[in-house]
Amino acid sequence: MSNTNPTTKRKWTKKHTSIKRKEAIQGYIFILPWLIGLIVFTLGPLLFSFIGSFTNYDITSQMDFVGLENYKRLFSRDPLFWKALGNTIYYVAISVPATLVAAVIIALLMNQKIPGIRFFRTIYYLPSVLSGVGVYFLWMQLLSPQSGLINVVLSWFGIEGPVWLFDPNWTKPALIFMNLWKVGGSMLLYLASLQGIPTQLYEAAEIDGAGHIRKFLNITLPMITPIIFFDLVTSIIGSFQVFQEAYVMSQNGSGGPANSMLFFNLHMWNKAFVNFEMGYAMAMSWILFLIVFVITLINLKLAPRWVYREGGN
Repeated sequence: MSNTNPTTKRKWTKKHTSIKRKEAIQGYIFILPWLIGLIVFTLGPLLFSFIGSFTNYDITSQMDFVGLENYKRLFSRDPLFWKALGNTIYYVAISVPATLVAAVIIALLMNQKIPGIRFFRTIYYLPSVLSGVGVYFLWMQLLSPQSGLINVVLSWFGIEGPVWLFDPNWTKPALIFMNLWKVGGSMLLYLASLQGIPTQLYEAAEIDGAGHIRKFLNITLPMITPIIFFDLVTSIIGSFQVFQEAYVMSQNGSGGPANSMLFFNLHMWNKAFVNFEMGYAMAMSWILFLIVFVITLINLKLAPRWVYREGGN
């Protein structure tokens, strides 16, 4: 191009720019359905809920602007807000670590090369694909104080089982226990990560005299930290949105007994679709968004300190 005269060079540049513009237009046409969906079903509702959080809105009437009144009411005049937030934090703080550890342990067991291991992998994975509401009714039967299978099994060992969903002290542990039954999805991710670890690392460790615990701590655990981080972030986000279990198992969203199953999303649902306080519910949704957003940012900030990156420090 150094020997090309300026006129030819300008023509070539103009043609190249035209081709790039045409490719860009074609690209936007291909992603147009996604862009329309994003604007109509995501950005639009987000903007509407943000504006609505500053209004008094009950669906049947116009929006009356009330400023920060909904947010002031949240923190100062709604005791159930703090109850729902406390229940949700309790659930997240115990459920997320418990399911994470259980998924890793099961994945380690399912990574063994023994006959019939594929059958057991399938069995452990199946609960994660079952229908939510059907599973909740099944667990309501299992957790029945008199005839439930769990209390019957406990009675074989001379243990008097709790009344589970009828005792405020046992409702949340019951839901956490039920959630452990569905770790098959996470187990599959960890299993794939375990099978991607180079066998040469274990062979070198064995030559150095490392045992099973040392190999797990120095090889296995660091190598699966990217999946642990992914599972941690997504599980926290999902657990903060716990709703179906409480709605079905507490008699259509009552949150009982003693509001022990009144989680944040359930309280927000009741405000929006039972009391028709939509503006107030929108304010609640933005508080939940901020909580999850801050926790996710903290996780992202701390990730470089413990998540292994190939080629990194």
